[in-house]
Parts: sequence; structure tokens; C-alpha cells
Amino acid sequence: MKTLPWAPATAEHPARRTARLFTAALLRASSVALDRLARRLAAAPQRAAPTLSSLAALEFHAEAGAPEGALYVDGELVARLPGVTRL
Repeated sequence: MKTLPWAPATAEHPARRTARLFTAALLRASSVALDRLARRLAAAPQRAAPTLSSLAALEFHAEAGAPEGALYVDGELVARLPGVTRL
């Protein structure tokens, strides 16, 4: 394999070089900050998922004569959905 030397065709403008170096430094600092945040979040204690018994029970009634569009939470009527004829 032949190695070819490479160099920019023209000298880089000082303002462009400064902007490039600033952007590189900003990206490195952002990377370090995100890495620290990810490590802190990974080390944080995890909350247990809610159990089925701790969740509110949503109910609907499909028997003949049941109120149409009625929503119940834990056995209590909480809302009626206007225009709903069937759930």
C-alpha cells in the first residue's frame, strides 16, 4: 500500500480556524457533561413499577341497560362521554 502525504491546498483563515477549534471544544465539553449526566442517572435508585393493585381500576359496562358512555373509576361514576353509544 502506498501512503500519500496530505496537506490543505491553502492556508486556513484564522477566523475559520478559531471557529473550528471553539466548536470542537464545545462538543467535547458537551460530551463530558452528557457522560456525567448519564452516569448519575444510571446510578440513581430505580423506582419500583406500580403493581396492578395500586392502579385505579377503569370500568365500563356492556350489559343490557347499562348507562351508555359512562366511565367508572374504582366503582364510582366519574364522567359521561357525550355522543358515545357503545364502549
